[in-house]
Parts: sequence; structure tokens; C-alpha cells
Amino acid sequence: MVTVTDTAAQKIRELMAAEPESEVAVLRIGVRGGGCSGFQYALGFDRGPQDGDNEVEVNGVRVVIDPFSAPYLAGSEIDFVDALMGAGFAINNPNVQA
Repeated sequence: MVTVTDTAAQKIRELMAAEPESEVAVLRIGVRGGGCSGFQYALGFDRGPQDGDNEVEVNGVRVVIDPFSAPYLAGSEIDFVDALMGAGFAINNPNVQA
């Protein structure tokens, strides 16, 4: 379904550790309508999977994806990039078309 690089997994575990334990169990990834620019990605922590979610564990991180988003995210890679212009998560999605 999706992969998480070692760098991203380390950063996700670090961020999860900073949250109250009862509030964070999984990383939820989804796509949302973004207007004229197409879809936008949504990443956030959740207490657990919901009915119908796709769930995978990658590099020690439990990831859940809602059924609507799953086809759009299939084969994607989540990375964490620390560059001169700033740091943040990057989603490399082979399904994106220009």
C-alpha cells in the first residue's frame, strides 16, 4: 500500500512520543479535495483505525488509510526531508499525473 522511509519513521515516532499516549496510536494518511490544484495530502495522528480503514505497519509505524484515499495513495512513499528551504514530510506518489 504505502512505504515509510527510515528517516520519516524515526521522525514520526519522535512526534508520536511527544503526544499524550492515549491520544496517539496510528498515523492517518488521506487525500482531500484541493480545489483547482487537485488533491492535497492530509497527515495526522489518530487513536486507531476506523471501520473500513486499510492498515499497514511500516518501519515500526502503524499507518491507516481511509477507503476513499487508498487507491490514490497506492505505491506512495512517505519521506522526511530536511533541506535548506525547510523541513517536512514529502509524499512521493507514482499515481500523480501532471
